[in-house]
Amino acid sequence: MQTNVKKILIKTKRQIFSEIIGNNSSLLKGEGYDFLELKEYEYGDDVKNIDWMISAKFKKPYVKVFHAQKELNINIVPILSGSVYFGLKKLKQDTIVEVCSILGFCAIKQNDPFSSFIANEDLKPCTKKSKRFFSVNTMCDKISTYSCIGKSVNYNNLTSSLFKTIKHKSIVFLIGDFFNAKDLDLKLLSKKHEIIVIIVRDDFEEKPLVLGNVNLIDANTNKKFNIDLNKQTIKNYVKEIQKNDHMLFEHLQTCNIRFTKIYTNELVLSKLLKLLK
Repeated sequence: MQTNVKKILIKTKRQIFSEIIGNNSSLLKGEGYDFLELKEYEYGDDVKNIDWMISAKFKKPYVKVFHAQKELNINIVPILSGSVYFGLKKLKQDTIVEVCSILGFCAIKQNDPFSSFIANEDLKPCTKKSKRFFSVNTMCDKISTYSCIGKSVNYNNLTSSLFKTIKHKSIVFLIGDFFNAKDLDLKLLSKKHEIIVIIVRDDFEEKPLVLGNVNLIDANTNKKFNIDLNKQTIKNYVKEIQKNDHMLFEHLQTCNIRFTKIYTNELVLSKLLKLLK
């Protein structure tokens, strides 16, 4: 296992198991630990759940209703195209490893099983359904060492493969930089599963500097090209990025999908906690 992966695992494991992070609560009513509401006593209700103070006040028996504690199915899907192998100070691929590590440890802390896949041109299994720390280590090691250069994303194949592969209702985390959002359609998948999208970007991608003539390589296709990064070129480029993101955000909101954007220079855990609360 690479040194950077070990550091990420140690850091994220300490964060998850030292921070006070509450469990996700099901909206189903039933036996559990999280209080939901009070209701009038009905025949068959457990008398142990009667709230005697409220019952005395209203002169009617009231019982406490709790959230059902139901095991969640978690699926972690990093989208590893060539473009994630980029970052001025930290690679987007390393940030994705950190995101996946946090999600894996969160699932274990909640006693929920998680599976993982690697997606780009097709969908590849990464780790099987598990509640073990070893699976988080294996997942992160595979994502970190995965050779993503020369790989592009086939969103149609990704969504159809996930729809066929994941049989039971699950929480599916999609993690990637989500360029070319016009090809992304999550309508059908979001009806079957709860989808959460995590967009990982480097700040330089959205706010490039004027560098003049530079030689670049498209990491998705390995094609080399020369470009003049002047003010007008950057203005046109930024306009296209904003157009892509507007289309992406609009689509996610239409599908009632929660999402966030994390930059490589940001604190990953704090952004994820805001998303998951």
